[in-house]
Amino acid sequence: MEDKENLDGLSADLLRGHTDTIVLGVLLEGDAYGFEIYNRILARSGGRYEPKEATLYSGYRRLLAAGRVSSYWGDETLGARRKYYRITEAGIRTLRDNLREWASAREIIDSLLPGEVPEGGPNMEEE
Repeated sequence: MEDKENLDGLSADLLRGHTDTIVLGVLLEGDAYGFEIYNRILARSGGRYEPKEATLYSGYRRLLAAGRVSSYWGDETLGARRKYYRITEAGIRTLRDNLREWASAREIIDSLLPGEVPEGGPNMEEE
Protein backbone atom coordinates (compact mmCIF):
# COMPACT_ATOMS: atom_id res chain seq x y z
CA MET A 1 0.00 0.00 0.00
CA GLU A 2 1.50 3.32 -1.00
CA ASP A 3 1.45 6.15 1.49
CA LYS A 4 0.02 8.93 -0.67
CA GLU A 5 -3.20 10.53 -1.77
CA ASN A 6 -3.76 11.55 -5.40
CA LEU A 7 -5.75 14.68 -4.64
CA ASP A 8 -5.15 18.27 -3.74
CA GLY A 9 -4.88 18.92 0.00
CA LEU A 10 -8.46 20.10 0.52
CA SER A 11 -10.04 17.17 -1.30
CA ALA A 12 -7.83 14.68 0.55
CA ASP A 13 -8.71 16.28 3.89
CA LEU A 14 -12.42 16.20 3.06
CA LEU A 15 -12.29 12.52 2.14
CA ARG A 16 -10.10 11.66 5.13
CA GLY A 17 -12.82 13.15 7.33
CA HIS A 18 -15.20 10.54 5.94
CA THR A 19 -12.89 7.52 6.17
CA ASP A 20 -15.09 5.65 8.62
CA THR A 21 -18.15 6.11 6.42
CA ILE A 22 -16.20 5.03 3.33
CA VAL A 23 -14.94 1.90 5.10
CA LEU A 24 -18.43 1.06 6.34
CA GLY A 25 -19.74 1.45 2.80
CA VAL A 26 -17.11 -0.96 1.50
CA LEU A 27 -17.89 -3.48 4.23
CA LEU A 28 -21.59 -3.32 3.40
CA GLU A 29 -20.61 -5.35 0.29
CA GLY A 30 -19.07 -8.05 2.47
CA ASP A 31 -16.25 -8.88 4.86
CA ALA A 32 -12.78 -7.78 3.81
CA TYR A 33 -9.25 -7.54 5.16
CA GLY A 34 -7.36 -4.25 5.40
CA PHE A 35 -5.53 -4.27 2.06
CA GLU A 36 -8.65 -5.50 0.29
CA ILE A 37 -10.59 -2.52 1.68
CA TYR A 38 -7.82 -0.23 0.42
CA ASN A 39 -8.03 -1.80 -3.06
CA ARG A 40 -11.81 -1.47 -3.16
CA ILE A 41 -11.56 2.23 -2.26
CA LEU A 42 -8.90 2.74 -4.92
CA ALA A 43 -11.03 0.94 -7.53
CA ARG A 44 -14.25 2.77 -6.63
CA SER A 45 -12.50 6.13 -6.93
CA GLY A 46 -11.03 5.19 -10.31
CA GLY A 47 -7.57 5.57 -8.79
CA ARG A 48 -8.19 9.18 -7.79
CA TYR A 49 -8.09 8.49 -4.05
CA GLU A 50 -5.37 6.41 -2.44
CA PRO A 51 -5.98 6.53 1.30
CA LYS A 52 -2.97 6.51 3.56
CA GLU A 53 -2.37 3.25 5.37
CA ALA A 54 -2.24 5.03 8.75
CA THR A 55 -5.57 6.74 8.04
CA LEU A 56 -7.27 3.44 7.24
CA TYR A 57 -5.84 1.45 10.13
CA SER A 58 -6.68 4.15 12.68
CA GLY A 59 -10.20 4.09 11.21
CA TYR A 60 -10.39 0.32 11.66
CA ARG A 61 -9.38 0.69 15.32
CA ARG A 62 -11.96 3.46 15.85
CA LEU A 63 -14.73 1.44 14.23
CA LEU A 64 -13.82 -1.65 16.27
CA ALA A 65 -13.76 0.32 19.54
CA ALA A 66 -17.18 1.83 18.76
CA GLY A 67 -18.68 -1.57 17.90
CA ARG A 68 -19.39 -0.54 14.31
CA VAL A 69 -17.28 -3.38 12.94
CA SER A 70 -16.10 -6.70 14.30
CA SER A 71 -12.97 -8.56 13.26
CA TYR A 72 -11.77 -12.12 12.95
CA TRP A 73 -8.69 -13.90 11.69
CA GLY A 74 -8.94 -15.55 8.30
CA ASP A 75 -7.96 -19.13 7.66
CA GLU A 76 -5.34 -18.55 4.95
CA THR A 77 -3.52 -21.64 3.78
CA LEU A 78 -0.82 -19.67 1.96
CA GLY A 79 0.87 -16.57 3.32
CA ALA A 80 0.21 -14.64 6.48
CA ARG A 81 -3.09 -14.75 8.33
CA ARG A 82 -5.29 -11.77 7.62
CA LYS A 83 -7.59 -9.88 9.93
CA TYR A 84 -11.01 -9.52 8.35
CA TYR A 85 -13.52 -6.82 9.21
CA ARG A 86 -17.30 -7.20 9.19
CA ILE A 87 -19.87 -4.43 9.53
CA THR A 88 -22.19 -4.78 12.54
CA GLU A 89 -25.80 -3.66 13.00
CA ALA A 90 -24.43 -0.57 14.79
CA GLY A 91 -22.20 0.05 11.77
CA ILE A 92 -25.15 -0.21 9.40
CA ARG A 93 -27.10 2.31 11.50
CA THR A 94 -24.08 4.64 11.56
CA LEU A 95 -23.62 4.32 7.80
CA ARG A 96 -27.30 5.10 7.24
CA ASP A 97 -27.09 8.17 9.52
CA ASN A 98 -23.84 9.39 7.93
CA LEU A 99 -25.26 9.04 4.43
CA ARG A 100 -28.31 11.07 5.46
CA GLU A 101 -26.06 13.77 6.95
CA TRP A 102 -23.87 13.80 3.82
CA ALA A 103 -26.92 14.17 1.54
CA SER A 104 -28.18 17.05 3.67
CA ALA A 105 -24.79 18.80 3.69
CA ARG A 106 -24.40 18.28 -0.07
CA GLU A 107 -27.86 19.78 -0.66
CA ILE A 108 -27.00 22.87 1.38
CA ILE A 109 -23.59 23.30 -0.28
CA ASP A 110 -25.13 22.84 -3.74
CA SER A 111 -27.69 25.54 -2.95
CA LEU A 112 -24.95 27.96 -1.88
CA LEU A 113 -22.54 27.43 -4.77
CA PRO A 114 -23.03 28.26 -8.43
CA GLY A 115 -23.32 25.34 -10.83
CA GLU A 116 -20.46 26.75 -12.87
CA VAL A 117 -18.38 29.88 -13.18
CA PRO A 118 -18.36 31.55 -16.59
CA GLU A 119 -15.01 32.18 -18.25
CA GLY A 120 -13.62 35.58 -17.34
CA GLY A 121 -15.91 35.94 -14.34
CA PRO A 122 -18.12 38.97 -13.77
CA ASN A 123 -17.29 42.32 -15.32
CA MET A 124 -15.79 44.09 -12.36
CA GLU A 125 -14.35 47.56 -12.39
CA GLU A 126 -10.90 48.00 -10.94
CA GLU A 127 -10.75 50.12 -7.81
